[in-house]
Amino acid sequence: MRRPKVLLTGTPGVGKTTLGKELAARAGLVYVNVGDLAKEGELYEGFDEEYGCPILDEDRVIDELEDKMNEGGVIIDYHGCDFFPERWFHIVFVLRTENSVLYDRLESRGYKGKKLQDNIQCEIFQTLYEEAMSSYREEIVHQLPSNTPEDLERNLDQIMQWIEQWMKDNN
Repeated sequence: MRRPKVLLTGTPGVGKTTLGKELAARAGLVYVNVGDLAKEGELYEGFDEEYGCPILDEDRVIDELEDKMNEGGVIIDYHGCDFFPERWFHIVFVLRTENSVLYDRLESRGYKGKKLQDNIQCEIFQTLYEEAMSSYREEIVHQLPSNTPEDLERNLDQIMQWIEQWMKDNN
């Protein structure tokens, strides 16, 4: 049985992990947080002093995920998306959050200074939406608002409907 491959992307703090974990539980799909995967496998190629975080080794991440992606039934959660092969995903959801909401979320995570400002600007300028649009076929990329618990429920319902329809159409 074929199973869908979903990418959740967006600026840090928009709610990808909350949505992804709940979606995987409801749909019976495998949830992969690329940040956690990288941490567990030490898939890094250095450390960024300016942002205070490790630098992802994208090639090693791809190698690590290849078998899972070939199997399908996967939800991938990561803030970047331009290094994933286009063939991997059936659909891409870019979560978007209003700046004031995002600011509070990032601040509560301990983001400050340049890291905080750059992530807010990333959201203002739709950087990750544009990255998704240039990396995948336009018709598979969708923006979803992610500001409130109601948005979360609506997004879960909408994506579950899409998954159910995809399963009917492809099996």
